[in-house]
Amino acid sequence: MNRPALVFHTLEKLMTTPHGLTDPTRILSTRILLCSVFLVVGPASQPLLAQASPEVTEAMVTQWMTDLSNWGRWGDDDQLGTLNLITVEKRLEAIGLARVGTSVSLSHNYLTEQALDATSPFGHEMLGIGSPGVFRSDRYTIAYHGYAHSHLDALCHMMYEGRLYNGYVRDDEVTEGGCNKLSIINLKQGIVSRGILMDIARLKGVEYLEPGTPIYVEDLEAWERAAGIRVGSGDVVLVRSGRWARRAEVGPWRTGREAAGLHASVVPWLRERGVAILGSDYTNDVLPSRVEGVTQPIHQLMLVALGTPLFDNLDLEAVAAEAARQGRWEFMLVAAPLAVEGGTGSPLNPLAIF
Repeated sequence: MNRPALVFHTLEKLMTTPHGLTDPTRILSTRILLCSVFLVVGPASQPLLAQASPEVTEAMVTQWMTDLSNWGRWGDDDQLGTLNLITVEKRLEAIGLARVGTSVSLSHNYLTEQALDATSPFGHEMLGIGSPGVFRSDRYTIAYHGYAHSHLDALCHMMYEGRLYNGYVRDDEVTEGGCNKLSIINLKQGIVSRGILMDIARLKGVEYLEPGTPIYVEDLEAWERAAGIRVGSGDVVLVRSGRWARRAEVGPWRTGREAAGLHASVVPWLRERGVAILGSDYTNDVLPSRVEGVTQPIHQLMLVALGTPLFDNLDLEAVAAEAARQGRWEFMLVAAPLAVEGGTGSPLNPLAIF
C-alpha cells in the first residue's frame, strides 16, 4: 500500500470505527477532503496531516504581546481575563451536555515517587499511626507547578517585563505574602463550561505523539472536521497528546525538556475563537518551543497577554476513551480550585460529565 492509500485507509478507519465517528455524510466529506489533499501535496513522502512549520520569531511573540492583548478589554481592574467569556448562558449550555450522567476525572494520580518528570513528588504523611485513638489522619505537601502534577495556573503565575495580565505591576502585586491581584481566589466560585477534547494523537492514528511534536492550527482544524465540532467563545479546550499513555509504555522522561504541545503559531487562532481556558496532558507548550529566545511562548502569551488560565499535566486518557465510546467530544466541564488567597494556582481534579 503506498503512503497516500495508507493515509486514506488510516483516517477512513478512524471515521468508521465503532468507537469513532459514524456519520456517513461526514465520512463522505472526509474522503473528498483527503482526495483534495492528495491532489495538492502529490508526493507519497508526505506524512499524515503534515504541514510546513510556520516560522515564529521572538520579535513576533513580542508583537503579539500587544496585538493579541486583552488588557483593558473587560475594564482596567479586571482580574478574570478570558473567564469573562464563560457567561451564564454558556454555563447553562454546558449543563445541557450532561446527558447520560457519566463522570470522568481529568486528573492524573499525584506522583509520590521522584522521577525524571516528577522532581517534586507529592508528599503524603500518615499521622497518628500507633496511637490509641479511633481516628487517623494525614498531611499532604505539594509543589504543584512544573511538569508532573495536574493543576491550574492562575494569572499571577507568570509575568513579562515586570507586568502581569492587564498591566498589573509584578513588584506591587506579587510579594512573599502571595498575589494581591489575579490569584486563584478569583476562581473560588468554580468553573463550569463546555469542555472540548481535541485528541490529536487519535487524529494522527497513534497512541501518543512523540516528545517534541508540535501541534499546529491545521491539526486543530482537522480535528474539528473529523469530530464535527467547532471551538467557540467560552469553551475549555483540552488537547491530548497521549503523554500518560507513553509514560505507561516507556517510563518517565524529562518532560520539561521534551514535550509534544502547541506551537506558538496557534495563539492567534485561540484568541479569535474565544477560548476561555486551555489545557493539555503536558504543559501546553511544545518543548523545545521552536521559537528561539522564548522558552514557553504559549504560557507567556496566554497567561500574560490574553489572560487565559491554563490546565497543565491533565490525564486525558480516560476522557478520550469515553468520548470515543460515545462518539462525541464535548461535555460539561467542572473544576473547583482550592480557595487559597494569594495563590498562584491550584492542584485539582477537574471532571468531564457526559
